[in-house]
Amino acid sequence: MLLRRQSGGLPVWYESPLLAAVEIPHAFTTRIGGVSPPPFDTLNFGNPAGTPQDPPENLGENYRRIQSALQVADRTVLRVHQMHGCTIAVAAPNEPFNIHAHADAVIVTQPDQLASVRIADCAPVLLAAENGTAVAAVHAGWRGVVAGIVPRAVEQLRAISPNVNLIAAIGPCIGPAAFEVGREVLEVFDSLFGDRAPIARDPNGKGRVDLRAAIQLQLQKIGFPADKIDSTDRCTFTHSEEFFSHRRDHGITGRMVALIGTVN
Repeated sequence: MLLRRQSGGLPVWYESPLLAAVEIPHAFTTRIGGVSPPPFDTLNFGNPAGTPQDPPENLGENYRRIQSALQVADRTVLRVHQMHGCTIAVAAPNEPFNIHAHADAVIVTQPDQLASVRIADCAPVLLAAENGTAVAAVHAGWRGVVAGIVPRAVEQLRAISPNVNLIAAIGPCIGPAAFEVGREVLEVFDSLFGDRAPIARDPNGKGRVDLRAAIQLQLQKIGFPADKIDSTDRCTFTHSEEFFSHRRDHGITGRMVALIGTVN
């Protein structure tokens, strides 16, 4: 299970014991310990479409705080324009990174960079070669799960770091009790996972999806042993004191961030 961490009364984040054991800097942030005002209170890393908006200087200070807590203040955070798809942005050595790229995962191999994704209900997944030379941050909502964004990121990491074991950590996201979906989504998960589909059907024809369980099934299918996967039971929708939730707050809310970097 992920462990809750806090630095000097400022940011609160969750840590993967597996990643921490091999000294890979990383965090799944909460909403606690930043400078942003309501409805973005307080550790916010992104804005919804439209208004209201959290000023850029607040976002910058929040990044400064979490990076300082992780002791990676000198690294550049790489971000992408997330699309709920299956595209991966790979940061090439000695080349500018396109922060306007449409993607849902970022892979980093350079020690002066951090891969990041923003979340407010979707599942964040952090992946790393066990020797710390290549890492990825993945944004996986139900569409990303169906598209195979996590297995594809694993495939690319394995190509970059062949013959090295990988570690996966699945962060806080909307839990199955709160994640109601329509019949069409249930049918897609049935088709993808068969009798192991992590869904529960309700009498009204709708049902609920367990994103974390779906991602664990995908990882296990491509050869991840269970002892190389960290996860959590924290729900972004239910635990409102800790997390932003797009669904709970009807879109007017902040964003958490999942960050990961290589070992120096």
